[in-house]
Amino acid sequence: MHRGVTLADTRRAVRTLETSHPPSYYFPPDDIDQTALARSSGSSFCEWKGAANYFDVTLQGEIFRDVAWSYAQPTPAFALLRDHIAFYAAPFDQCLIDGEQVTPQPGGFYGGWITPREAGPFKGVPGSRFW
Repeated sequence: MHRGVTLADTRRAVRTLETSHPPSYYFPPDDIDQTALARSSGSSFCEWKGAANYFDVTLQGEIFRDVAWSYAQPTPAFALLRDHIAFYAAPFDQCLIDGEQVTPQPGGFYGGWITPREAGPFKGVPGSRFW
């Protein structure tokens, strides 16, 4: 949520875990306000999931650049993620998991969502680049 507007709400997220990362949550497209999304030119590559496409989000006239990503053609092991979209938590006023406020994974690049259930340290803190 941002400024009282709900961008995404789901009970069907796909939760992923990677070494030294808190979970990332991938939302099914039907549970996202698609009018707020615009494909951007951003991209990245994950050695496990494949090539990611990025999205800008516009809410209440405010544009957040490259704050969401998706895998249109994930690797076979991550086929379940196809077309689901994950979001960085940091830009938004409120990101909740089961009613608990999320703390964004440190470091800017990583998109993990930290709640009191996760124990660090997490990749993204100073000195963790090559973990």
